[in-house]
Amino acid sequence: MKVVVFSTRPYDREFLDRANGAQGHRAQLTYFDTRLTGQSAHFAKGFDAVCAFVNDVLDGDVLEVLAGQGVRLVALRCAGFNNVDLVAARRLGIAIARVPSYSPDAIAEHAVALMLSLNRRIHKAYARVREGNFALDGLLGFDMHGKVAGVVGTGRIGLNVARILRGFGCEVLASDPAPGAELVALGGSYVPFDELLARSDIVSLHCPLTPATHHLVGEDALARMKNGVMLINTSRGAVMDARAVIGALKSGRIGHLGLDVYEEEGDLFFEDLSGTVIQDDVFMRLLTFPNVLVTGHQGFFTHEAMNAIAGTTIANIAAFAQQGAPLHPVTVEMLA
Repeated sequence: MKVVVFSTRPYDREFLDRANGAQGHRAQLTYFDTRLTGQSAHFAKGFDAVCAFVNDVLDGDVLEVLAGQGVRLVALRCAGFNNVDLVAARRLGIAIARVPSYSPDAIAEHAVALMLSLNRRIHKAYARVREGNFALDGLLGFDMHGKVAGVVGTGRIGLNVARILRGFGCEVLASDPAPGAELVALGGSYVPFDELLARSDIVSLHCPLTPATHHLVGEDALARMKNGVMLINTSRGAVMDARAVIGALKSGRIGHLGLDVYEEEGDLFFEDLSGTVIQDDVFMRLLTFPNVLVTGHQGFFTHEAMNAIAGTTIANIAAFAQQGAPLHPVTVEMLA
């Protein structure tokens, strides 16, 4: 099966090449650095499948082009599928596959790393010490033990965050439309979303991006949070309204902000833009706050996660080649 792989970096190629053939079918992989967009979709001509990443564009127009070129499968090497027009994919007869789980530990641990770094000003202390400044002024943190942490979304990642925070001695509150017994077994409690916002010292977002969660954290939600709250987002950028968050940072409602995702990250993340002028004024405004820490969507980036992503992606492609259906399909019904 001939597969064109978009948005690749050397590490993607290394892990995919290593996994290729392990499922009893060796795909012909052709790599492109460029993102999949309406302008680059023509690169898929002559290929059976497209392998795409989180910021690739798979709207109706792009899918029309892919279908017209004979593409029958889009294999996402990520869990989220909010960038795919599933209705158009079904109409055009293009199967969509994803990696439903790779390493929930990786993203959970990164979320907690953001919490600890912000709390104890690790990023600031690192820079100071390298300059010979050992003063402690401005580095005062707080004990995590005894604090109330709100986890929004208790899938595998959210549950792992809750487990870690319980280990620190935090009281864990959770909000999820489908409560599960495992969170309660950890010592956490499910509460209404508004109560979680009102009581939590730390709010960590771990929900998928759907129409219901788009800008879930906006002006109304921020107004219900404690003054000085720590807000962490390692889920999807559009779960949070960045402009509303800037207002909350200015007022002091948000005391610490940790982001690994950003709503308009498609033109920023995974690229080296150090020699350019970044044109996104909202993003650049976020970076001006001393209590904001941003990482470039690296929460998934561990050896274990990359191995799992590559293995599942190749397994989806192999299953489609051999049986006509991927192992982990994405369907319109999953939008409900």
